[in-house]
Amino acid sequence: MLVERGLQVISVEVVGDAYAIASNYLRRSGAIPDNLVPNERLLAIIVELFQRGERNRIRLANKAISEFEAFAFV
Repeated sequence: MLVERGLQVISVEVVGDAYAIASNYLRRSGAIPDNLVPNERLLAIIVELFQRGERNRIRLANKAISEFEAFAFV
């Protein structure tokens, strides 16, 4: 499913899958709490990476994890 966001078209499946992968890893590692509320910062990172052109869900999740963890320790 594609959702138009301003002038950008976002594939909800790709973004959703990448978020699920990244949040699962970060929850298991203890970086984010284990609750049902989406982490807005992680989602924003994934959407930004998607808008910059990354379309592979695994690479998208891995890059988001790296960026999330890099800023968690700053």
